[in-house]
Amino acid sequence: WVNLIMDTFASLALATEPPTEALLLRKPYGRNKPLISRTMMKNILGHAVYQLTLIFTLLFVGEELARSRCSAHRQLGS
Repeated sequence: WVNLIMDTFASLALATEPPTEALLLRKPYGRNKPLISRTMMKNILGHAVYQLTLIFTLLFVGEELARSRCSAHRQLGS
């Protein structure tokens, strides 16, 4: 099921944008060229750092943040 769903999303992504003439005339990438470019790697690593920072912040400080917001809300309501 997972493979079926993932293949469906990939085919929809490829089918929604028509190929341009420049794309069709471009020569294929070489066999030794990397699959992930430097810009792609920077984006992947940057997003990973962002997600890890957010997750660890919520994991270690999240309860205190929620508790302080609830107490501040109660004080305003009183």
